[in-house]
Amino acid sequence: MKILIIKTSSMGDILHTFPALTDAGRHCPGISFDWVVEEAFADIPKWHPLVDRVIPVSWRRIRKNILSREFIKSVLNFKKALRERQYDYVIDAQSLIKSAMIGWFARGTYCGYTVSSSRESLASLFYQKRFKAPLVKEVHAIVRLRTLFSSVLGYPYSIDDKLEYDIHVEPEYHSKEHKPYVLLLHGTTWETKHWPERYWMALSKKIMDENVRVKLLWGNEREKARALRIAEGLAEVEVMPKMTLRQVAVLLAGASAAVAVDTGFAHLSAALATPTVSLYGPTDPHLTGAQGKNQVHMRSGFACSPCLSDICRFKKMPSAEQAHPPCFIEITPERVFEKVMKIMRQKNA
Repeated sequence: MKILIIKTSSMGDILHTFPALTDAGRHCPGISFDWVVEEAFADIPKWHPLVDRVIPVSWRRIRKNILSREFIKSVLNFKKALRERQYDYVIDAQSLIKSAMIGWFARGTYCGYTVSSSRESLASLFYQKRFKAPLVKEVHAIVRLRTLFSSVLGYPYSIDDKLEYDIHVEPEYHSKEHKPYVLLLHGTTWETKHWPERYWMALSKKIMDENVRVKLLWGNEREKARALRIAEGLAEVEVMPKMTLRQVAVLLAGASAAVAVDTGFAHLSAALATPTVSLYGPTDPHLTGAQGKNQVHMRSGFACSPCLSDICRFKKMPSAEQAHPPCFIEITPERVFEKVMKIMRQKNA
């Protein structure tokens, strides 16, 4: 059986789809998948053993030049690649109008969520077969995806079924580090999801005092500058060089633990079963949190959390001695450090 998946972004959303593929592999011998994904994330679907072909789409890069020759050429080449194979089913796992339009050009029975289940209800108008799943605001994204795939492919699924990503990463980066290390995943998109820098510094010092190294990742110049500030004056804190997604995955797999804000790398850490403490201020881990073995969620108890907003609208701002955004006030370096030490001990037990 040959299936085409439409799931273009982001990193977390792509990784959330892996358990559904693993389920399908257990119930449908011989099944394989092709996958349409944004070119920036094209490496990730290849990490699942049931993915045969990845079809990259460059929408993020070319969408600002819709009338350009490059845009038209890219669309024609993409359409050609999409129609090279006949599929038993095409599954829109994103349920957006954008993703629904992409799948319309593929050859195969087009499947997706019902109007009430879709993230954008109009997307369901493109599908030939529609399947009901729990609503976005009711359950985690992984549960919705596993429900959708089981409905399309006709096998039973229970929310209690074992969660397995079945992720396989070929080493491209080899660390010569023999000393245990903790990876700090400080970069994220929304300003409201950032844990305060001085908290990262205090946590780094505490980890160093346990004779454990600290490593910091970055993905852009702004994150690099933050990483350098956090590491300043701390001998056992290393700012890593620019790394590919595969290199980051290998580094994460070798870590004793990781600490993350709400970011795609937190989901990668979960998929690799790396013990991770994830910090949630304005977002809700119940719906989109990192899921897997050895995962600890620290959720804000602040009155307006989770606000699900990239702008903090809290009227009474905290003093300079407190955290900003204020929903991180109670998630202190001391509390995070205790959790990190606990999961490291559990891993080594």
